[in-house]
Amino acid sequence: MSASKKLPQFPKPYWRDIEFPAFQQLNEDLSVDVAIVGAGITGITAAYLLSKEGVKVALLEADRVLNGTTGHTTAKLTAQHNVIYDELIQHFGEDQARHYYQSHMSAIAFVEKEVTEKGIDCDFSKQDAFVYATTEEYMQKLETEMDAYQRLGVDGALKDTIPFQIPVKGALMMRNQAQYHPLKFLQALLQEAVNNGCTVYEQTTATDIEDDKTEPKVYVKGGHKVTCKQVIMASHFPFYDKIGLYFARMYADRSYAIAIKTDQAYPSGMYVSADYPARSIRSTPLNGETLWIIGGESHKTGQGINTMKHYEQVAEFAEETFGIKEYLYRWSAQDLVTLDKVPFIGPITEEREKVLVATGYKKWGMTTGILAGHLLTDYVLGRENPYKELYSPSRFPADPSLKKVITTNADVAKHLIKGKLEFVPKDADELQAGEGSAVTYNGKRAGAYKDENGKLFVVDTTCKHMGCECEWNAGEKTWDCPCHGSRYSFNGEVIEGPALSALDLLAEE
Repeated sequence: MSASKKLPQFPKPYWRDIEFPAFQQLNEDLSVDVAIVGAGITGITAAYLLSKEGVKVALLEADRVLNGTTGHTTAKLTAQHNVIYDELIQHFGEDQARHYYQSHMSAIAFVEKEVTEKGIDCDFSKQDAFVYATTEEYMQKLETEMDAYQRLGVDGALKDTIPFQIPVKGALMMRNQAQYHPLKFLQALLQEAVNNGCTVYEQTTATDIEDDKTEPKVYVKGGHKVTCKQVIMASHFPFYDKIGLYFARMYADRSYAIAIKTDQAYPSGMYVSADYPARSIRSTPLNGETLWIIGGESHKTGQGINTMKHYEQVAEFAEETFGIKEYLYRWSAQDLVTLDKVPFIGPITEEREKVLVATGYKKWGMTTGILAGHLLTDYVLGRENPYKELYSPSRFPADPSLKKVITTNADVAKHLIKGKLEFVPKDADELQAGEGSAVTYNGKRAGAYKDENGKLFVVDTTCKHMGCECEWNAGEKTWDCPCHGSRYSFNGEVIEGPALSALDLLAEE
């Protein structure tokens, strides 16, 4: 039987074996010092740090805490974000490139300090990180990147090999990186934040902000509001995007991971390929055994081949390279990528300092989310921070961002037009159990999914954000927008923004 045939039927990261206590839904108006929207790594870190300083914080989460991108990570704590430092030097200069490295290393140091001082059992371990090349072209990029490491004082070295049966031209090592179980770690921080007076509200969807520059108000679904001195948007995609136009300054990217057991012994270290197709390799302890986490297959959300094919290709790589003894989990993650590859962390615009945002972590949210929590805390408390300029959402270098704005939005326009003109010959009654597809319904384009029991769900696939037509994601059983990355469940409920309202449900039968 091929590796792809062993794939678990439904996506689930192994992190979700952790159960969290439920928090209440917001059912009244509230007044606090700071309202944080989004209970992932950034929101929880900021809530923890601010509550320690005596700040009255409310943490609002549309779903369950730690159930979004933070709960779908591969959990590497590293400043080695593939090949990036030479590019950062070219576009931002050596000082800012050094700040990028130092800010992520400080995030790793924070996790290690908290784990040690609080005795948090979260499988934390120091590991060296490697980016490897399988072609001469990318080996040259690694050599250039090594030159950047030396200029910036990064602790690294070039290596000839890696300890796997992968024919590499070489690898670039970054020392003193780490890995951990993020949900166990963040659960401890969240509990301490609650002990310090932070209030947490689940199933509480923020829908709008009234920003009068003195006391912002966050409105939630159901009509209640939270009045505060400052708002932190840590909701992955900024749900309030009326003035920042973040949808035009980022794009959504999906990647895939599987967790397996193999007869091989894991050698140590964390590995990612410089060239394509993207592959990443690391391990983690699980119930006294070693779980291998293999990832890769990046593509823009809502675009590309049948998404199950990405899982299958990662599985085939794992089978051919390591051998699969047991196939336990599969999951995917959605990441937002800014046009210059550096996150946005700070005031939503220069004029609106009461509304703070953190987004665009590319694929490195485990360290970026931690540093964002610290940076946002310093904004709230009016403290200086050496990293404010680098991560400012108001930056906009003409090179390379301007060219990418044109390219990215031309791509959006292409998919907007394509979706409206697409001819869909399939009818909903042709679907097999477990199948979803764009269909013709009452003479118009729609989306249909038939569950394992034969129940049919038909939705209008027009995205509620800007009107693009969503595409079926067979791997996750979701409707994904190819323009700005909004995602919906098979029955139309919002899973990821920027969309705030559900797709129209046309039929459920």
